[in-house]
Amino acid sequence: MAYLVRAVDIALDRLLHAMGAVLIEGARGCGKTSTGLEHARSSLRLDSSPQLIELASLNPAALLTGEAPRLIDEWQLAPSLWNVIRHEIDDRQLRGQFILSGSAAPPEDVTRHSGAGRVARLRMRPMSLAESQRSTSEVSLGTLGGGVQVAGTSPLSYANLAVEAVRGGWPALLSATEADAVTFNRSYVDDLCSSAIPLATGVRHDSVRMRRLLGAISRNIASEATLENLARDVSADGGQLNSETVRTYLDALTRVFALEELPAWSVALRSRSRLRTSSKLHLADPALACAVLGIGAERLAGDPEFFGQVFEAMAIRDVRALSSAEQGRVYHYRDNTGLEVDAILEYPDGRWAAIEVKLGSNKIADAEKALRTLRDQRVDLDRVGPPAFLAIVTGTQYAYTLPSGVHVIPLGVLGV
Repeated sequence: MAYLVRAVDIALDRLLHAMGAVLIEGARGCGKTSTGLEHARSSLRLDSSPQLIELASLNPAALLTGEAPRLIDEWQLAPSLWNVIRHEIDDRQLRGQFILSGSAAPPEDVTRHSGAGRVARLRMRPMSLAESQRSTSEVSLGTLGGGVQVAGTSPLSYANLAVEAVRGGWPALLSATEADAVTFNRSYVDDLCSSAIPLATGVRHDSVRMRRLLGAISRNIASEATLENLARDVSADGGQLNSETVRTYLDALTRVFALEELPAWSVALRSRSRLRTSSKLHLADPALACAVLGIGAERLAGDPEFFGQVFEAMAIRDVRALSSAEQGRVYHYRDNTGLEVDAILEYPDGRWAAIEVKLGSNKIADAEKALRTLRDQRVDLDRVGPPAFLAIVTGTQYAYTLPSGVHVIPLGVLGV
């Protein structure tokens, strides 16, 4: 199968020219190995043989020999290689020597150097609709702003979006039927609970409770939920689970990149409003939420309220993936007055932008008002500057720019 270009390819090229090594992190199956191989000139896959892991402790230098950039895939299986690679970078005094990829974060080790100045970290997500070529990519996220007017027509109907939400952005499912995608995602969840998390953490959490927690997260996808509320949901079978244990389980899901919470934006305000600091719950792909709850495309399409949550999660996945080309970070905004904005983008050069997500067209006016209120009444523009753009990402058909300058962009036309 031909390699499909990913948004992180742009950032990876840039980082390899600046750093000794780049670590690509992300959920299992999101395409890290394929992307690493696309940029590497030699490779080593540590999960291909137990002997390689043993060799990593006996003769690590032998594993690093090969044309640069050399890909070390699933490096966390031999975490002792980290310091060896760091020293090798120092000795060679060359950039772009190694690409590391990992689907889990190894346990903390005080003897492991941070990698600062040698290794850059790059987060990879499942494919956006643009990367899987479901979107037309007529509207580029990276070129919005500066008075640009948008136009485009999405090929994805309401029902099509439901199918894409249930399928997910896994490269292995590009040509899969909906039934096969559902089977794949259910198996993915089963593996998370039974083996992936225990292997990564060294702790065998109660798989039944872990699945119940995934169910609670899925019901609250793209929403805020306290540890106490999650604990009550998981304990509905009569057993007790406290908030500290829930936090431990959430940390385990984070270690394998299955959970990526959306943090709250910290910004200078010019009003007396107070920022809320709770993160929103997001799984690596909203398809996992559908799989946990046993929801197929037809049932999802028949539940517009929950589909709205799943669509928001899908839009956040795509915005995160697409903005990674410029190493952008994504947050959400909420203050004590009730004003909420679904996504805030921050770029390394100081630019920022705000996005609301609405599945249908009936809430576009409300979304426009929220974005303008954020810009005109909340954010201290003297300190952070005006937004590069304001946009509403929708599940509708046509892209256009409102007279206020706010863009309406169907997810099916959004690209890098």
